[in-house]
Amino acid sequence: MSKVILKDAAELELMRRAGQLLARVFADLDGFIRPGVTTMQINDRAEAFIVETLKARPASKGQYGFPYSLNTSVDHVVCHGMPKADEVLKEGSIVNVDITLEQGGYIADSSKMYGIGQIGDQARRLVDTTYAALWKGIEQVRPGATLGDIGHAIQVHAEAAGYSVVREYCGHGIGRQMHEAPEVLHYGQRGMGMKLQPGMVFTIEPMINQGGRGTRGLRDGWTVITRDHTLSAQWEHTVAVTESGFEVLTLREEERQAAKGS
Repeated sequence: MSKVILKDAAELELMRRAGQLLARVFADLDGFIRPGVTTMQINDRAEAFIVETLKARPASKGQYGFPYSLNTSVDHVVCHGMPKADEVLKEGSIVNVDITLEQGGYIADSSKMYGIGQIGDQARRLVDTTYAALWKGIEQVRPGATLGDIGHAIQVHAEAAGYSVVREYCGHGIGRQMHEAPEVLHYGQRGMGMKLQPGMVFTIEPMINQGGRGTRGLRDGWTVITRDHTLSAQWEHTVAVTESGFEVLTLREEERQAAKGS
């Protein structure tokens, strides 16, 4: 992986614009994802919205040979689930939808968990705990903090709830390229690792398993599942280090409203 590329004010504005557009994609999907919809229908709707409405590019399509515009990871799929025309979402399932978008030469990356219809208490607890863990990590971001601070905060929160943190996959720097330095682990020790500085932009995207942290890749070369077939959840945001702290570039409208109400 290349060296860390710090973004200046103009570049951050372009990344902010891409992030705001990506948030609109999730807003469009919010009323669409429900029981009976296929994961390929989610892919097709998102791609059409990105290309036709937003005049942007689905950055995942063609990246490393991936043929679709997003990942859909259902229930025990940890990450990189491939959309399928015959994969119908069922009542009670959970699905992570992971989308990237490029406009103006810069890429935004985010994912969101959806509960399909009414989901059980255990699934809801996992989804909510993973979201809280994401924010525990984000709240560590500021100049002078370390990457280890982020991972430690996520790990402590997840493990305190009885869950495990996937270690094979991590967050990453992002900008003109989808994957830049640094790697952002979702476990670690306080004070360890690279120090953060203004202009750094990276994703934080913890994958939290209901059971053990072991994973296994499927024969399609993309899909990763929990080894013990327990549920897995993931949330992701693209985050910039500012002079005074952090800015979530992919923040969604419901999150803005929740922050205002808190």
